[in-house]
Amino acid sequence: MSRFWSQVARDLTPYVPGEQPKIANLIKLNTNEHPCPPSPRVVEAIRAELGDDGARLRLYPDPNADLLKQAIAARHGVTTREVFVGNGSDEVLAHAFQALLKHDAPLLFPDITYSFYPVYCGLYGVDHVAVPLAADFSINPADYCGVANGGILIANPNAPTGRLLPLAAIERIVAANPDSVVLVDEAYVDFGGTSAIPLTQRHDNLLVVHTLSKSRSLAGLRVGFAVGHPDLIEALERVKNSFNSYPLDRLAIVGAVAAIEDEAYFQQCCAAVVATREALSADLGGLGFEVLPSAANFIFARHPGHDAGELARALRERNIIVRHFKLPRIDQFLRITIGSDAECRALSEALRTILA
Repeated sequence: MSRFWSQVARDLTPYVPGEQPKIANLIKLNTNEHPCPPSPRVVEAIRAELGDDGARLRLYPDPNADLLKQAIAARHGVTTREVFVGNGSDEVLAHAFQALLKHDAPLLFPDITYSFYPVYCGLYGVDHVAVPLAADFSINPADYCGVANGGILIANPNAPTGRLLPLAAIERIVAANPDSVVLVDEAYVDFGGTSAIPLTQRHDNLLVVHTLSKSRSLAGLRVGFAVGHPDLIEALERVKNSFNSYPLDRLAIVGAVAAIEDEAYFQQCCAAVVATREALSADLGGLGFEVLPSAANFIFARHPGHDAGELARALRERNIIVRHFKLPRIDQFLRITIGSDAECRALSEALRTILA
């Protein structure tokens, strides 16, 4: 710890991202990346934007990313005034913490959820209360109704559990908190859920956040967006333009537009992940694992007779990496990304050998 550090830096407990190892012949099932490449239209759009000499890269991108906002608005049946875009959904979330979720009353979110949420609370000085999940790791909507709060934040499907909260339950929470912003983080919703975006048309306190990293296979491009009432979007824009007026580069904008407009490819790839997920869940169930119901591109599983940390180490020895969280209540679970069919078969075979 350096004497030059501010008190803010000293007090932080930073987020730890999923490992990105440089290992040959690795089966990487730890960071929820899509097994399919992005739409071919994405590559074509990026090549067209670069041109023969890349001369456009000397110019700043559109600070408002209007083309992308138009594509998002068209797909979701909203206006561009209801759309905010950022450098990945993490940046969108970060701006929301400052613009909409920092109040005198505490922010509420589950005790087991995306681990960046408490990090943002620490960075921006947001008081929060971690609401315990039920014994089956589900969210009880009643826990978020009739409780004083400065905002509510729910990942749906939740991460790392993968469990889905029905849309009716989301609306119950939103309706019960008309004076607080309810932010629904839908990073994984395309793999088995129904988006809450249509609810933004009748609830001005609802903000829905999406990423193109998961279902659009664009984790390397860093694009996220939010949809909500124009008043919420204006607050996000005010923070964004006080931080970085150009969060999306020229290639990210055109690539994201192409991905959003290729609906057939998107549906095809999501369906492939869902099919592989169900097959892997059945395989692991046959090996004695308890697999939580998942609506995401990962599963959350534990084996009653084997320590999760030991299983993760044994898999690593076979060049397969999964995510193990050394946290209360979930330290015996492994979060396993849905890879290709071949990768998931290799995982099942490795586990069969390890458990023998």
